[in-house]
Amino acid sequence: MGKEKADLIHIAERFAIEGEIGSIEAHGNGHINDTFLVTCQLAEGKTRRYILQRMNQEVFKNPKELMENVTGVTTFLQNKIRENGGDPEREALNVILLKDGGSYWQEDNTFWRVYRFVEGADSLDVVERPEEFYESAVAFGQFQKLLADYPAESLHETIPNFHNTIDRVEKFKKAVEADAMKRAADVQEEIQFVLDREADCHILCDMLAAGEIPLRVTHNDTKLNNIMLDHETGKGICVIDLDTVMPGSALYDYGDSIRFGANTGAEDEKDLSKISCDLELFALYTKGFIEGCGGSLTEKEIRMLPMGAKLMTLECGMRFLTDYLEGDHYFKIHRPEHNLDRTRTQFRMVKDMEDKWEKMQEIAESCL
Repeated sequence: MGKEKADLIHIAERFAIEGEIGSIEAHGNGHINDTFLVTCQLAEGKTRRYILQRMNQEVFKNPKELMENVTGVTTFLQNKIRENGGDPEREALNVILLKDGGSYWQEDNTFWRVYRFVEGADSLDVVERPEEFYESAVAFGQFQKLLADYPAESLHETIPNFHNTIDRVEKFKKAVEADAMKRAADVQEEIQFVLDREADCHILCDMLAAGEIPLRVTHNDTKLNNIMLDHETGKGICVIDLDTVMPGSALYDYGDSIRFGANTGAEDEKDLSKISCDLELFALYTKGFIEGCGGSLTEKEIRMLPMGAKLMTLECGMRFLTDYLEGDHYFKIHRPEHNLDRTRTQFRMVKDMEDKWEKMQEIAESCL
């Protein structure tokens, strides 16, 4: 890592980090950005650690707008946490600015940023115990609560129309019509599954447009591994990976968590008998999310939580199927029909939610 390490040190030194850089090594297993852990030596043998990231321009086309979102939201969070008597250095991401004050460094058409490393905490890739799922719900709910009065409309859309399900279904229908890979004839059942639920794709978008539910700051990637869990308490202390922070509905974040976290099987499971919505996990996450939101959700939002879960699952399946029809150019695949397998698990989850709909609504309404 000789030359690469020297190059990374050169980049890291553009930022206002403390101490002398001792080591830089690859960190984590993220699929989007390239991440490195920077360890700096301070006086008296102490160290301070930072996260250095090369931002992925293929996914995020406008690093300037992305970092405007991140710095705006993190500064707001830090102030709120400070007002509440918390620790803003551990309970929110801290962007380390350049020595000249900028939030990112551009060199050779690559874009870099630095965060303070959150000490004494880790993220998990999979739910090992139900309480971890619950703690992630509380943490994402608190994220909503802290940002409830942030001007969401001021945020840039780092990925335009990301959860615009009306736009998603239109793109899907175009992919079906174009049938670029001549695959549509073999997936008529899956295509019809989406078309039968096209009206559902309008529900949350129409409610947002009509002001029936509020526009909020949304994280848009509410996986367990985007929560830092404290080593001592096991509680979620910090929400990370804010690249997809955008204006939207709290139901998007809640729904995406249910989509993967309450699913009894893997996202690409071939045996669909293993796929269902675990109502105990659904209830646990719902309780934690509403508790974390601390009264910031409206009654209408709480009543619509099951629809958020269903729509985010339907949207994800629709995206997998769209990619399959177009030739698997967006999602990485490891076998010829990988995206089709993913599609079928999502649609099986949707159908199971529909079968359990009254119970899901009862669970949500019991939290009112």
